[in-house]
Amino acid sequence: MRTNYCGLIDSKYLDQDVNLFGWVHRRRDHGGVIFIDLRDREGVVQVVCDPDNADAFQVGDRARSEYVLSITGRVRRRPEGTVNDSLISGEIEILAKNIEILNTSETPPFPLDEDEPSEMVRLENRVFDLRRPQMQKNLRLRSRVSKFLRDFLDQNGFIDVETPFLYKSTPEGAREFLVPSRMHDGQFYALPQSPQLFKQMLMVAGFDRYYQVVKCFRDEDLRADRQPEFTQIDIETSFLDEKEIRDIMENMVRSCFKETLQVGLPDTFPVMTFDEVMRLYGSDKPDLRIPLQFTEVTDLMKKEEFKVFRSAADLIDGRVVALRVPGGSEISRKQIDDYTDFVGIYGAKGLAYIKVNDISLGIDGLQSPIIKFMSEEVVLKVMELSDAKSGDIVFFGADKATIVNDALGALREKLGHDLNLVEAGWKPLWVVDFPMFEYDEQSNQWAARHHPFTAPKDGHDRHIETSPGEAYSKAYDMVLNGWEIGGGSVRIHQPDIQEKVFRALKITPDDQQAKFGFLLDSLKWGAPPHGGIAFGLDRMVTLMCGASSIRDVIAFPKTQRGQDLLTGAPSAVPESQLRDLHIRLRGTVKTAESDKTAD
Repeated sequence: MRTNYCGLIDSKYLDQDVNLFGWVHRRRDHGGVIFIDLRDREGVVQVVCDPDNADAFQVGDRARSEYVLSITGRVRRRPEGTVNDSLISGEIEILAKNIEILNTSETPPFPLDEDEPSEMVRLENRVFDLRRPQMQKNLRLRSRVSKFLRDFLDQNGFIDVETPFLYKSTPEGAREFLVPSRMHDGQFYALPQSPQLFKQMLMVAGFDRYYQVVKCFRDEDLRADRQPEFTQIDIETSFLDEKEIRDIMENMVRSCFKETLQVGLPDTFPVMTFDEVMRLYGSDKPDLRIPLQFTEVTDLMKKEEFKVFRSAADLIDGRVVALRVPGGSEISRKQIDDYTDFVGIYGAKGLAYIKVNDISLGIDGLQSPIIKFMSEEVVLKVMELSDAKSGDIVFFGADKATIVNDALGALREKLGHDLNLVEAGWKPLWVVDFPMFEYDEQSNQWAARHHPFTAPKDGHDRHIETSPGEAYSKAYDMVLNGWEIGGGSVRIHQPDIQEKVFRALKITPDDQQAKFGFLLDSLKWGAPPHGGIAFGLDRMVTLMCGASSIRDVIAFPKTQRGQDLLTGAPSAVPESQLRDLHIRLRGTVKTAESDKTAD
């Protein structure tokens, strides 16, 4: 029977006998004395196998890396000069009395105490990878965060209610995973992208405050902060306005960081509107640790003859911005070319710039291939508006607003990291007042920016049908260090406003009933004012761990191609199983195994 975890034994256990279980982290033979670093989930402890105890020494001599051992021994102080202050167990060691090999191990796929192997190797050997101390630390922090959030919500009157995984297919933005029904020929379930519609129905049912730690599923292209299955802290309330909801959630996140990381977030999170963050940062999830902002020069360029800027400024949805980078004049031409290629990824056709060598010399102190095409008055006005100083560089974006925002917004973040401009610490932010709709040029019609049940700001319902682009919503996102960690809104509970939204989205009454009838019917039965939010647990914990990908906080994740390299999913299934599901495959099918590549 285990008496202690290896990594928690310290000097208060001196001269006591302990029983330990764990894995051989490292084994060393020093002149006839064998040292074993025994590891469990709490850390390592040094075990000494002395030849005076022949039985223990003999077994210790046979032990190898990752063997599973049971050890009984006496806690004693380490000799002077061998103390390891970085370990809880660093002052002591265990003199082995008895050692038993509970299981052997094949040669490990990679050493746990050396440089991190490639991610493909890690994911193929995920069970072993999870033994790495960093992965153990990450998943234990995730456990603490999840427990704290549950406890906080329980203490604040929220009720944990489970909602179905086998769901009706509904249009909510991302592509769904479909599940064929064996019992209903040609019909399908969908795995839910979120419990959005169910949590609204729970409010109509009178539960008042709901939460759920829930798996959600989206069949979409992946990246570092996305997985096909992910975990949300899903929350809904009745009879609270958007400010009251935000206050509770802000307190929850602030308390979580304090309890689990011993980190103090601001007493009040700053609040900015969607229009403000797009104007200053080109992103609705700006990293406020980067002290770079856009300067709007669109109107100024309408007077200018320089075609690149003038044509963008004259577009109905055009924009011209300047981005001043302090000390950026040291950026080389090669680096500027690389940044030009980078913004090209986001649709930008080029990257104009002006280097500020000496601002006191006026136009003569500036260096740029575009200056000769622009009036001195306009160039100097841009320098004034952007507060340019000697030694700076000013980059420009000129195109449709969406392209400028995407390209210069991404460049702002890249420059911040490349030039070490990122400030230390945590910078939370509420972004509020999102547009209700966004125009989809492919379908040539308006689409809901969040979902069609998001409530308009007071008085904005008058714009829904006549000028959808002017309608703003009671939606809000919580942003932290450039990551959106939570998003939500107040919902529509009045049937007449819901009808306006459906008409603006060109959803016919028949389609409304076919796609959302179960919710619309429920809302007729005295729906209370309600709203909520969902937090991405994976994203939040990734930030808290300082990891670069949410795959490092998920026990068994998928790759960026949606593959599980450990189990081989997705995989082919027998023809008989497909027949039971009334499914027939057409042509040659490329399997995940044949398409397996590193991300």
